[in-house]
Amino acid sequence: MDLLHAGILGIVEGLTEFLPISSTGHLILTSELLGIPQDTFHKTFEVVIQLGSILAVLFVFWEKLSKNSLNLWVKLCIGFLPAGTFGFLFYSYIKALFAPITVSIMLIIGGIAFIALEIFHKEKESPIQNIEKITYKQALWIGFFQALAMIPGTSRSGATIVGGLLLGCTRKVATEFSFLLALPAMVVASAYSLYKSHAAIDFENLFALGVGFVMAFLSALVAIKLFLNFITRFNFIPFGIYRILLGIVFLFYLDIL
Repeated sequence: MDLLHAGILGIVEGLTEFLPISSTGHLILTSELLGIPQDTFHKTFEVVIQLGSILAVLFVFWEKLSKNSLNLWVKLCIGFLPAGTFGFLFYSYIKALFAPITVSIMLIIGGIAFIALEIFHKEKESPIQNIEKITYKQALWIGFFQALAMIPGTSRSGATIVGGLLLGCTRKVATEFSFLLALPAMVVASAYSLYKSHAAIDFENLFALGVGFVMAFLSALVAIKLFLNFITRFNFIPFGIYRILLGIVFLFYLDIL
């Protein structure tokens, strides 16, 4: 992988990681357009550069994390358990799903789910108005929604936000918890992916990882702040429409439709 491609993928990762549109899906589709083969290193690259996005979360939410450190971290760890368990047990099967056709279908399904949720969900009825009110049980249930996002194209943030909304969180609370829940999930996923694929990483590839990491961090900073501002004014229907349209476009691109 050359440095230009690494930089482009880093930007795509950072801009899409915390939006409910599937960063992994966009990375796979972008790689398809750029003609980058889905080899062992590339799949590891896609996971590891997420750490750049994670660093952006720490940067933005450091005050909230430090003020609610123990209680909040326990909830995040509980929320991580379902994805961590399924990821460990079915790692090889999940990797096999990393394909454009899977992404396209899941983008469409997720988009329909978002639109349907917004039609029927009434935020005025949401009893959880701040992140501290999320219970341990609710954190675990949101974690099960996060586990669904191991299917590429589903969107980790999208799945956890939907879970939060269904459990009674406001859009803002569901989104913030989704951002923070990414911390243990991505750190463990990146470490495990490096462990499983370290033989595919040589000295030259380290530069590509570095470029992707930095670009993911910088673009994620922008995306997080813009998205938090967006959800205070609008709902998630635009993201649902975007997902459906993008999925259909790529089904045509892949000659499926």
